[in-house]
Amino acid sequence: MQLKTILLTAAFAATIPAANWMIGNVGTECIPKGPCLLPVGFGLHAPSGVLLVGLALVLRDMVHEAGGAKAAIVAIGLGGFVAWLFAPPALVLASVLAFVLAELADLAVYAPLRAKRLSLAVLVSGVVGAAVDSAVFLWVAFGSLDFIAGQIVGKLWMTLLAAVVLALSQKRAAV
Repeated sequence: MQLKTILLTAAFAATIPAANWMIGNVGTECIPKGPCLLPVGFGLHAPSGVLLVGLALVLRDMVHEAGGAKAAIVAIGLGGFVAWLFAPPALVLASVLAFVLAELADLAVYAPLRAKRLSLAVLVSGVVGAAVDSAVFLWVAFGSLDFIAGQIVGKLWMTLLAAVVLALSQKRAAV
């Protein structure tokens, strides 16, 4: 495995414990026995780990680009293991299940689209991954989908940013 793939995989795996830590410790409001929240725009709030989960979706795509589908699957497995090790006990199942299902959904959408247009693949797979991660995590962790809109919007900020950067870098490389 190349150094770039290893570094991207490590960054990807590091987002999971960081997001779980943020959920319980960082926010403009912390709900007792619930998540700490951040505003994500449009009057919506989401559990604070949302931005790092959005970054994880993009980093998984970057692992795929650097090391191929096998490296992406290894990264998902490693990320699930890291989530299991570092998630607070009350969030272990929600964190691991949401993470693995969202990353597999992201991979399933990303893989066939990447040959057509990389920025489109990142954007569409990020939307799918964000929706799956949000629904699974909120339902399993809190038994509610109250913050699903904010969760999805928060994750999509990172996905949108990555798609724009990729589109610009592809356009620049073509010139």
